[in-house]
Amino acid sequence: MNIYGIRAIYRFEMARTFRTLAQSIAAPVLTTSLYFIVFGKAIGSRMGDIDSVSYGAFIIPGLVMLNLLNESISNASFGIYMPKWAGTIYELLSAPVSWIEVLLGYVGAAATKSVLLGLLILGTARLFVPYEIAHPLWMIGFLLLTAVTFSLFGFIIGLWADSFQKLQVVPMLVVTPLTFLGGAFYSINMLPPLWQKVTLFNPVVYLISCFRWSFYGMADVDVAMSIGMTFGFLTVCLIFVWWVFKTGYKIRN
Repeated sequence: MNIYGIRAIYRFEMARTFRTLAQSIAAPVLTTSLYFIVFGKAIGSRMGDIDSVSYGAFIIPGLVMLNLLNESISNASFGIYMPKWAGTIYELLSAPVSWIEVLLGYVGAAATKSVLLGLLILGTARLFVPYEIAHPLWMIGFLLLTAVTFSLFGFIIGLWADSFQKLQVVPMLVVTPLTFLGGAFYSINMLPPLWQKVTLFNPVVYLISCFRWSFYGMADVDVAMSIGMTFGFLTVCLIFVWWVFKTGYKIRN
């Protein structure tokens, strides 16, 4: 294992984040603060509790997950796309690092940035609404698992994309709508029976549900199923990345 290679990629990606703090950290935190002001204070004060949890506290896991998914995908996809766009990907491919080491460097940095952002949003939420975390270790575990899984997914998007516009297609047109329709701002038990069944085909439902369970001990779907589906998606992504590096598909384009 080339530890120096992994560390070089990781440090380079983390340095890029600290050079763009306003875009990488400040913008998502400010956007989430607006959600808390509008939904948590203005609208939440006029809504009743959901399963004995105030509406402002109820939406915290959904808002964290909304930012976590988008930032994980964006950070990882941009990180690997830039070398392709600039032509420096050949230096990476000729370096004495394996695909696993490349993956650990890029995905590790993207997941780190996403987890830090998630924790910052949790800290920001304290300024607007009081909340308790029933299972803090499980919460950290779900945060890490989701960040790694979707950073890996973003890495795949970065390999697939051949323009900057394509980097934004999945986060904006797929992930964000699925998150809004996945119970970020409501419990799916509030939906009519037919739509409850339809919503179960949305994979983000399982992520938000098990993350909310770690906060308040309640979940819309079975927690074990949520964890199993996340690990399954992670495995599929790993297999695809292995195939991409094995065949060279899309890396040199």
